Amino acid sequence: MSMKNMLKLSINSEMMRGVRVIGRWFSNSVVNNKTKMDPKQAAALNEQCFVVDEHDKITGTLSKKHCHLVSPDGTIPLHRAFSVFLFNKAGDLLLQKRATEKVTYPNYYTNTCCSHPIADVGGEDEEADAIGIRRAAQRRLNYELGIPLEQIPLDKFNYITRIHYKDNGNGIWGEHEIDYVLFLQTEVTVKPNSNEISEISYVPRDELDNYLPSLSGPLTPWFDLILKNRLRLWWDNLENLEKCKDHKNILQLK
Repeated sequence: MSMKNMLKLSINSEMMRGVRVIGRWFSNSVVNNKTKMDPKQAAALNEQCFVVDEHDKITGTLSKKHCHLVSPDGTIPLHRAFSVFLFNKAGDLLLQKRATEKVTYPNYYTNTCCSHPIADVGGEDEEADAIGIRRAAQRRLNYELGIPLEQIPLDKFNYITRIHYKDNGNGIWGEHEIDYVLFLQTEVTVKPNSNEISEISYVPRDELDNYLPSLSGPLTPWFDLILKNRLRLWWDNLENLEKCKDHKNILQLK
């Protein structure tokens, strides 16, 4: 099936009001029956994440795999992460559906990009003005969505706040993160990586509540918590984000 026909399948069925569904990228293999793991996703499990304490102080590093495995007693190592919310000039939010190949939360809908700063890449642990987090976010937006680096310079990222949450996922793979929330408003060129993303959509603020019930899968826990607690407020202040920023406190979202 051609990409043109793939886009038609998505757009014809899901172009609801102002929501602009860009398209779907179909996976080549079904991997999340846990009997087979995609080799690219398996390799990524070796990346070294930053383990932190409840005050977001780095205490060491641990592989991405061990940062996401749920222990028999339900514990998961607390580690540093980020969530990017990218808006176009019209104020529409770019959302994605995670690919089938993903180890954690496959086929879940989520914000534009969510990942981790890693020790494997120099400078992603630098904390002043969240510069290390912004570097990691730039790297992942390029990798997951194919956005050219020059379209997302570091100074365009607005660091809003941090949230602390925990979710035991499917009981095997879960999350326990201090998650930096980053807002970015700019026009970008996207070429999604089908190993990471299966669908992307631009959603206007006034269509969000109509759009969410139409989705064919659940929301990731971090996106769901941000959505329920803060997203609408921050989105409504997209032109005045300074008053939304809180770099001192870590929000405890449940």
